[in-house]
Amino acid sequence: MTTSDAARAPRHMAPVEEQMRVLMSGTEFGDEPTRRTMERELRERLAEDRPLRVYCGYDPTKADLHLGHTLTMRKLRQFQEFGHQAVFLIGNFTGLVGDPSEKNKERPMLSAEDLAANARTYAQQAFRILDGESTEVRYNADWLSLLTFADVVRLCSKFTIAQFLERDNFAKRFERGDAIHLSEFMYAIMQAYDAVVLETDVQVGGSEQLFNLMAGRTLQRDSGQRPQVVLTLPILVGTDGHERMSKTTGNYIGIDERPNDVFGKVMSIPDTAILDYFTLATPVGPDAVDDLRARLAGEQLRPMDAKKRLAREITASLFDAAAAEAAQDYFESTIQRKEIPDELPEYAVGAPAPLHRVLVDAGVVASGGEVRRLVAQGAVAVNGQAVSEFSADVAAGDVVRVGKHRFVRLVEAGDAR
Repeated sequence: MTTSDAARAPRHMAPVEEQMRVLMSGTEFGDEPTRRTMERELRERLAEDRPLRVYCGYDPTKADLHLGHTLTMRKLRQFQEFGHQAVFLIGNFTGLVGDPSEKNKERPMLSAEDLAANARTYAQQAFRILDGESTEVRYNADWLSLLTFADVVRLCSKFTIAQFLERDNFAKRFERGDAIHLSEFMYAIMQAYDAVVLETDVQVGGSEQLFNLMAGRTLQRDSGQRPQVVLTLPILVGTDGHERMSKTTGNYIGIDERPNDVFGKVMSIPDTAILDYFTLATPVGPDAVDDLRARLAGEQLRPMDAKKRLAREITASLFDAAAAEAAQDYFESTIQRKEIPDELPEYAVGAPAPLHRVLVDAGVVASGGEVRRLVAQGAVAVNGQAVSEFSADVAAGDVVRVGKHRFVRLVEAGDAR
């Protein structure tokens, strides 16, 4: 075989069972029959020994992403590493309505301008996880905005109101007499139509989106396409280990946060969440996770050491290995040995100023409300002393500590390095 013949030779994929072990890891379907169906159909497509077309959609309803958003991205990355094609879909049209999945009340609609501003940062953040060179980025406004009213009526005719009211979140709202707008029903139909346009083999999503993803199979079948395989993943619990990760509740790890903050927040999760985080939020494979599980159960590995590896894995995957190593050094000196770092971020002040305003202006916390909450929890200290008033005055020379791993040194205006 010549060199040119070798270049044109078909590329064989990894063995099917090797792919299945990785691609099915961490998935959650809610019922065993659905799991068996999707597992069988995925195995059949992988046996065709060709790159599959795999997608997940992300509505740009906020400007930044947290670790919970990366679960589906990591599943896309697993497909990429086996040679499959990943499609990163930005829902700049579906985002106008907002996904009602797992919401027990109407979701406020965003403007097209807000969505466009948020969308500009999404692909950049996603490429912390995905291989940018082999990711196809699409926007569903490119086709959904072109549908006529006749097209919409035709799509709606494929579903019944009863199907939607069987969904738990809609059923609860209906029983309470809360408003359910037709636009909310349209979300699943629009997402289903995305699958038709993209002609996907596999769609990845959160377990709360199972109805929407299955609707895609309905429309694909109606359009003469082979129905996509659906892979759903559970909701990642936040740093409290109980509630879903959310910026609203403050139990989140932002993927654009500083490496020190990412590492420190991972170290704050309860031991019970360690293995789920390894499975869902790191590139560590299922065999290695099984080994960790066995070593933890046999007390051959301390939870603290397992958690440090977890924090390194997550931090390195969002930044790089050097950043993760530096973040671990920072954590061990400031948290475990309770040292104040030699190098602290500085913020210049003139006259004494309220603590909450300084922390927000310095970018240490996001809002005055967050400062109030942290102070109430005893998580803010000035010069080593916990403060009880979120508006207490601070001045040049003070060192403020927020939580366990955020510091800022206040200096006179003009003295900041």
